[in-house]
Parts: sequence; structure tokens; C-alpha cells
Amino acid sequence: MNMDQLKRQAAARALEQVRDGMQLGLGTGSTAKHFVELLGERVAAGLKVIGVPTSEATRLDATRCGVPLTTLDEIDHLDITIDGADEIDPALNLIKGGGGALLREKIVAAASDRMIVIADDTKWVPTLGKFPLPIEVIPFGLGATRRAIEKAFAECGVSGQMAVRKAKGGDKDGHVFVTDGGHWIVDAQLGQIGDPAGLASALSAIPGVVEHGLFIGLASSAVLAGGEGIRVIVERRKPKGD
Repeated sequence: MNMDQLKRQAAARALEQVRDGMQLGLGTGSTAKHFVELLGERVAAGLKVIGVPTSEATRLDATRCGVPLTTLDEIDHLDITIDGADEIDPALNLIKGGGGALLREKIVAAASDRMIVIADDTKWVPTLGKFPLPIEVIPFGLGATRRAIEKAFAECGVSGQMAVRKAKGGDKDGHVFVTDGGHWIVDAQLGQIGDPAGLASALSAIPGVVEHGLFIGLASSAVLAGGEGIRVIVERRKPKGD
């Protein structure tokens, strides 16, 4: 079974959690695309749901697949968000943003009662950080923002090279990748992140940082597909209000 088939398996298992009448957050990326396609098949067969896409690419996919859409301006919460991840640790902390949609993905995940992460099992890691950490930034004052990021790294005991992400298929000089929100992304090669929550807080405090790819305490379960089948990892979270 190839990687694409594994991703579709994970998406199919997550789809089992969807019930008639649910309001869904629709993630971005190759695994989430499988979920949208499978959801479209269920909608065509009579399932009544409505979705909020986390990117323009997902919006186009959902429209193509016949999934009804809305926005967070029109509804006040989501039942479940189903999205992929670039890395998942045993506490279900994530690195996301390889596809560049981290800001909208985090807004949607935070508005959801539950977040189910779907991935092939290569995304499961003991410690976050091998995958470059995406940091979405305002282009204005980028030098100052990068210096502040470097300071935050030092205070959190991590270090690594940073590079502004380039768009795919650009000219030889490489056009800068621009997010759906009109921002840029700096990718940081950190190797290992010993304190993801601490680093997340430090980055969030920097004025030029719009958002970062550390998703802390948002995922409630992960569905991982591998050669030996499907694994479902559930984080036992405290009830809201505790």
C-alpha cells in the first residue's frame, strides 16, 4: 500500500465520526483532500453537513465535491475539524503549516469542539522539530521580526537556520510564497523542540508574528494509517471549564 492509500485510509476512518447535521472544519493538505473527497461521496448519498474550509484550495475542492460551505461569521462553532499534520508527538502537539494554511487552520481548530488529526504513521514522532517550523509573519519589518524570533529561540533553548519560504514554480530568483492572508512564512530548521508550549507562547508574543505552526492542546485524537493498519490515539483532555 502506497503513501496516498494510507492517507485515504486515515481519512476514511475519521469520516466514521461524522454524523448527520454536523458542522465541520475542513483541513488543508494531501490527507485532508482525501477526507473532503470521501465526504463529498457521503453528501451525494444524502448526508447533511456543512463545512468551513481552511484555505482557498480546500474551498475549491469542497465545491468540486459538492460539500456545502459556510463561514465562522455565519455559525458560532464547529463540531469537528478534520485536518492533517506535518508532525504529531505523543501529547498530540502538532507542527502544521507545510501547506501554508496554518493561520486559518488554527482559527478553525480553535472554534471546534474536537480536532481529529489524520495522517500516515510517518508523521508520528517522539519529539517535534525535525520538520521545519512554519512561522507566518508580516512582511513589514521582517528583519526586526527575525531578530525577535532568534531571541525567542535562544530563550527556549533551540536554534536553527531560518529561511523565507519561496513559491513553487517561480522564476530562477524564486518568488516569495504568499499565504491566503497575504503574509509570508519563515521556516525554521530546529531539529528538536524540547518545550513546544513554551516556544509557542514566546513566538505568539512577537508583534510581527501573525501565527506559528505549533498547535498545542488543540488535537483531541489522531488517526494514523500504516503498514500494520489504523491506529487511533486519543488524548484524555479535561472537560471545558476545569
